[in-house]
Amino acid sequence: MDRAELTTEQVLKRDIPWEHYMSTKLISGTCLQLLRRYDHKPESQRAPLLEEDGPAYIRVFLNILRSISKEETVEYVLALIDEMLATNPKRAALFYDQSLSGEDIYEPFLRLLWKGNWFVQEKSCKILTVIISARPKLQNGTLPNGDASNSKSKLTSTHDVLRGLVDWLCSQLRNPTHPSCSIPTSIHCLSTLLREPYVRTLFVQADGIKLLIPLISPASTQQSIQLLYETCLCIWLLSFYDAAVDYLSTTRVMPRLVEVVKGSTKEKVVRVVVLSFRNLLAKGAFAAQMIDLGLPQMVQNLKAQAWTDEDLLDALNQLEVGLKENLKKLSSFDKYKQQVLLGHLDWSPMHKDPSFWRENINNFEENDFQILRVLMTIIDTSSDTTALAVACYDLSQFLQYHPSGRIVVADLKAKDRVMKLMNHENTEVRKNALICVQRLFLGAKYASFLQA
Repeated sequence: MDRAELTTEQVLKRDIPWEHYMSTKLISGTCLQLLRRYDHKPESQRAPLLEEDGPAYIRVFLNILRSISKEETVEYVLALIDEMLATNPKRAALFYDQSLSGEDIYEPFLRLLWKGNWFVQEKSCKILTVIISARPKLQNGTLPNGDASNSKSKLTSTHDVLRGLVDWLCSQLRNPTHPSCSIPTSIHCLSTLLREPYVRTLFVQADGIKLLIPLISPASTQQSIQLLYETCLCIWLLSFYDAAVDYLSTTRVMPRLVEVVKGSTKEKVVRVVVLSFRNLLAKGAFAAQMIDLGLPQMVQNLKAQAWTDEDLLDALNQLEVGLKENLKKLSSFDKYKQQVLLGHLDWSPMHKDPSFWRENINNFEENDFQILRVLMTIIDTSSDTTALAVACYDLSQFLQYHPSGRIVVADLKAKDRVMKLMNHENTEVRKNALICVQRLFLGAKYASFLQA
């Protein structure tokens, strides 16, 4: 059988020759007794055994992984440990029992992470993630498994484990060993490990953030929704770390997160993205980017939906307040740009303020005259008469104040598109469409004689 396609259920059906291992002195008689009581027994019988002798079973499993290299046996023991922890994650505390203080509880899994087949690698990664995350934080600041600063122990330190895990996870995201499982497994483990500040540091240093961004896109299947949720959870955890935030500001994470919120009805996905927005709002240029992407209106739409999660509702309220405060701080052109990009044009004072046009006319050249192209889209598609009249007026103002206004607007094929509005039923729309067309024909030299 292809080792990449093995399942835990298939592996646990095997009969392992424990008696043979005892006769060859690879395991002790005590180990054999413990295994006979545990192996192929239902959870109802295993649970009391682990309650009574849990640390002893952990020692048996670790000894087998150290002393026996046969692939089928290694896979079997890893499957036993994985099943034990999946049934009750609190059992990870068994690894830290005082009776195991001299055991190197991490080394077997860390070694197998790089040397085994996919089944072995995946189980080792999941087990390590669970047990390292469950380690007790001692009051004096020392950690188990030889991590005390004054320790001369050669046991594998938690820092060694976390470094090894981050290296392996990033390598899987870059070059997946398994075509369909590597990435979901890696993201699942990262969404747990990134709760630790040290892991965030390691992940940024390993250039891991850029590996997450392509995974942030709207999802439809249950499997892809879970992957999307855990990827966004990673982004939220990274948003608490300034170096990660600095890196995120150089990526397309914000537009991608916005698309996810637009396309998602899954509350847990929306929740973790909104929490990320809330964290990023006060950092760098994210606020202006959120406003450019229409987040104020999106927050209003989200608030109108029937969410049940209190954290999500609180975060939406905080995001709404924060965005409003940032809107107040924006320059007049930022506010204007926000109006245009949202298609919410009205006769606010800046439209008819000559100083606004004189001071900001060069800003219209940003992103290949993006604002003008959006104005043309409004002229083509809007049914709002105020928006149509303002869009025509603003286009005429651009023609008046920009030295190459006629050439730029002509390239947009604006003349015919605006002329259609000269027959509009609304007087205000007709008047401003006429002025715009006249300025197109007359040019800037004579445009100042035409007043709206």
